[in-house]
Amino acid sequence: QVQLVESGGGLVQPGGSLRLSCAASGSIFSINYMGWYRQAPGKQREWVATITSSGSTNYADSLKGRFTISRDNAKNTVYLQMNVLKPEDTAVYYCNAEVRSTGRSLYLYWGQGTQVTVSS
Repeated sequence: QVQLVESGGGLVQPGGSLRLSCAASGSIFSINYMGWYRQAPGKQREWVATITSSGSTNYADSLKGRFTISRDNAKNTVYLQMNVLKPEDTAVYYCNAEVRSTGRSLYLYWGQGTQVTVSS
């Protein structure tokens, strides 16, 4: 079994920054891509960013330049640095990871989510 645990969410003023973390643990053989999604109240979950095992990144067009995804393969952890935050960034942020377990099965896991609220 594999678990993803997010941290780093909270309340921040407009223009501020937050850094989210998501650590994977359990029966991990390898992790392919890791990513972030978010879901605002009353809206569908939307993709934010993805990073591959080699460090290649992709971002939602609307977030390029403000958000940066990175990962530490040794710690099985993915990060999301969010700068110049806006009220519309308020959402629950979820991480995911495509994990090959020690039993060699491949599965997409999700974290439980962390709340980010941007408000003055």
